[in-house]
Amino acid sequence: MLDRHAWALLRRLTRWVDQFKDCFGHRAQHVSLRQYIDGLLGDSARKSMSAMLARVSEPTSYQACQHFITHAPWDADVVWRRLRARLPERRGILILDETSFPKSGSHSVGAARQYCGALGKVAHCQVAVTAALWVKQRAWPVGALLYLPETWTSDAGRRAAARIPGPVVFQEKWRLALTLVRRARAAGLTLTAVVADAEYGDNRTVRQALHRWRLPYAMGISPTLTVFRGTPTLRVDRAQSPPRNRWDGWPDQEPVSVRALSEALPPRAWRRVSWRNGTNPPWEADFVAQRVTPATDWRHRRLAPEIWLLCERGLGPTGRRKHYFVSLPAAATLAQLVRLAHQRWAIEQHYQDFKSELGLDHFEGRTYPGWQHHMVISAVAYTFLQSERRRPRAGPRLTFPQTRAFVQEIFTGLFLISRPRYMHWMKQAEQRHLQLRI
Repeated sequence: MLDRHAWALLRRLTRWVDQFKDCFGHRAQHVSLRQYIDGLLGDSARKSMSAMLARVSEPTSYQACQHFITHAPWDADVVWRRLRARLPERRGILILDETSFPKSGSHSVGAARQYCGALGKVAHCQVAVTAALWVKQRAWPVGALLYLPETWTSDAGRRAAARIPGPVVFQEKWRLALTLVRRARAAGLTLTAVVADAEYGDNRTVRQALHRWRLPYAMGISPTLTVFRGTPTLRVDRAQSPPRNRWDGWPDQEPVSVRALSEALPPRAWRRVSWRNGTNPPWEADFVAQRVTPATDWRHRRLAPEIWLLCERGLGPTGRRKHYFVSLPAAATLAQLVRLAHQRWAIEQHYQDFKSELGLDHFEGRTYPGWQHHMVISAVAYTFLQSERRRPRAGPRLTFPQTRAFVQEIFTGLFLISRPRYMHWMKQAEQRHLQLRI
């Protein structure tokens, strides 16, 4: 039998799922929603639909559940908006990143040969741009958008087969990322900073948007980007013919690549800084920070805002170098720059928990609506587990896998209670084991 703590958790889960009921059309969808979440939280090692339903205490038919995910006309964006509105944490760092799902076939929507972070190489996969709110050692899913290569959006046959809606057109990953930032702001979340890798840090439009929204950021950049030291002055000499493409003035200094600037710094400029990622052991590296102006906007009659260039050098003679643009105030300390730049580590743990504990990458559907439906319901289940971690308790704080294991045990017990013959077989096996020991 389940104890009172288990029944209390099941009641909390029911109350959590009930907040999303009016995002769906009718009672059959409500039932399928609860059972799909039960399947994600259950003990099925594989989170494919058939495997999950086999371990749900009162499953509907496979066809009903499949229809709910792949064909039912409920709007995933509506559920995402409700989820963002119900997040228990409302203030934190927004982490922009992408995650990939290796695929062997060519029919999964958005699948193409592209860089696959899960495999660390170019491979056939799907890629999703995601946003997570990082608060007090916990990540909360804010949104996810499937990246569709142009081969998927320009081919009418593929669009029809994958049921890609007409309004969905090709968008670069950085455009999808800015959409997620807008949605997070529209939901009333207070973003203290935005962190991302060079996929977004290299993009001038992304940085301009964050400056316009007055959002501090720390983003990786490529060493080939060019910068001015400090803030240059745009000179205009009407008495002389200006160089080509410089009719509105030109800087009083030449831009330099980030790599060249970093390598030219004297040894005394570097300082050893340590930082800690969550409860992991501390890391150390050498850093230097300089105020710079990205050499991107001056040809458009304006200068980009002055920001920090943070350079990192790993320890040892062949330490790897990394570079970041950080838009904290000029009075920020080196330790503050390092701490913000390294907040992005949390997204890797977020993906690992999402995939290993909830089977985010196990979805086998091929359609665009099906992918969206699976993603947002997985986010609803994930947020419930994070909320359980947030509950006050005695002793050390539970990790996400520990919380997941506790919930999984409850669902396993619930499943066994609904199958009396299984309990009978277990009792027989236990008696035989005792007889053998005697």
